[in-house]
Amino acid sequence: MNERKTSHLNYPDLWEKWKEHGDLEAKKKLIENYLYIVDYVSSRLAIGLPRNVSKDDLVSNGTMGLIDALHKFDYQRGLQFETYASWRVRGSILDGLRQGDWVPRSVREKAKKIEEAYQHLEQKYLRTVSDAEMCEYLGMTEKEFHHVLQEVAVMSLCSLEDPIREEESETRMSILVDEKARNPDYKVNESYLKESLIKGIEKLTEKERIVVSLLYYEDLSLSEIAEVMQLSPSRISQLHSKAILRLRGSLEKQRDLLLQND
Repeated sequence: MNERKTSHLNYPDLWEKWKEHGDLEAKKKLIENYLYIVDYVSSRLAIGLPRNVSKDDLVSNGTMGLIDALHKFDYQRGLQFETYASWRVRGSILDGLRQGDWVPRSVREKAKKIEEAYQHLEQKYLRTVSDAEMCEYLGMTEKEFHHVLQEVAVMSLCSLEDPIREEESETRMSILVDEKARNPDYKVNESYLKESLIKGIEKLTEKERIVVSLLYYEDLSLSEIAEVMQLSPSRISQLHSKAILRLRGSLEKQRDLLLQND
């Protein structure tokens, strides 16, 4: 039965030696064979990050995530290790970035200000608000608004990986990935959050929805999305920032409503 489940897995002999016999040489070879995942994920995340963020640091944190994935992966379940490892590597890199406090406080404050503005205006008008309406509310010119979006773009890479609330461990991305069965209470909350996220995505502009879809579901980089949509990378970065800030505001609003009804 195990042979049937693992027949599609790359390097089955190495996996068996490592998992069943604790063969460290097999583990080393698996790490070497899957290092390309670290390079790919770190290269994607490096796009748009400040120059002071070292690619070597991204790779180092990503490698730790890969090693963690090798320890936790159940090779007999018939799952693709590459997919599982990509999430672990990405999460490890983002954890390292957060711990390094790489986003200046001023940028976080600007992001929060825009997020709250989206939340307030879209609740007021019950529709997607335009850049012009945002500029008027924030007291900015359109050029200044786009400049701020470019600044907070480096922060939005972590947005769906951050806790929904600072005191909680549950993340926005966790509601998109069903890794294993949860208890009934969690499933109810998960279902509610998924519904909230769907509603938030529906409020995005068409271009913002395309960017979110291509980035998070088609696994394209921002530069690749720019080519597909025939827009500049900076414009794609702005669309991504707006989409994430809208979604954050939408989820916060729905979360507050849920808490009020409890």
